[in-house]
Amino acid sequence: MKFMTMSIFPVSKAADISAAQEKLVREYPSEGRPATGFLMMSVPFDVPPNSMVTVSIGESDSAEDMAARVYPLILAGADMSVIPLLELPIGGMVEAEKKYRS
Repeated sequence: MKFMTMSIFPVSKAADISAAQEKLVREYPSEGRPATGFLMMSVPFDVPPNSMVTVSIGESDSAEDMAARVYPLILAGADMSVIPLLELPIGGMVEAEKKYRS
């Protein structure tokens, strides 16, 4: 399952967040799945001044696996949001949406 994670943290915590992220990359290799990062060109919502926002999309086999990846970042000082993503085929989105809603 794919998840989008968004973290918001003060600039003063950037070194701690970076260290926690590097440790997680070593502990949870991508196993052939590319890790994708995105740079947001706008502020998504009420972000405190002097804060950094990161957004990434990754795959995990379970919610527990994703929680294990996010928890160290929370301990390092990041405010994390984890959003499950639903993949819909581009050509058949209407049919797929009807299937998932029923």
